[in-house]
Amino acid sequence: MSFPFYDDPTTGYPPDVYHGETGEASAWIRPDDSPKEIEYARGGSCEYLLTGAQSGGKLGIYRWSFGEHESGPDAHFHKSIAEAFYVIEGEVNLYDGRGWKQAGAGDLLYVPEGGIHGFRGGNHARMLLMFTPGGPREDYFETLASLGRGATMTAEERVEFMLRHDTYWVD
Repeated sequence: MSFPFYDDPTTGYPPDVYHGETGEASAWIRPDDSPKEIEYARGGSCEYLLTGAQSGGKLGIYRWSFGEHESGPDAHFHKSIAEAFYVIEGEVNLYDGRGWKQAGAGDLLYVPEGGIHGFRGGNHARMLLMFTPGGPREDYFETLASLGRGATMTAEERVEFMLRHDTYWVD
């Protein structure tokens, strides 16, 4: 299988990024018991497993844990990032642009750029959120957490915030 967006017929892989000959010790582990970066007021949390900055802008991976009560964003899309949702445990309702589907452990929803999507979960369900390329989603998650704890934002500030974070709501 070749990557559809590269033209090299000999390999089908993207161009080399690493140009050394021996490899290097550059891998790192984020232990599972690392502190959660965000605890939401409604009981959920977000853990930064791999940020866009850590991956050189290639990928962002976050572990999203819901609280007891249902929460999550309504239908929206992104113009510059693709997103994937992988349910780790529990049940999560995922919107695929056509309707809400119940997903359980092991289910994956992939959303290319422009794809309408949303998610809702509760009962302490957990999932991975993955973004490519790895944009700076941390400010987005942290600002939402502060709004949930009572911070405020004007309607104009909210529009600017959503545009800055490539989030376009669907009515």
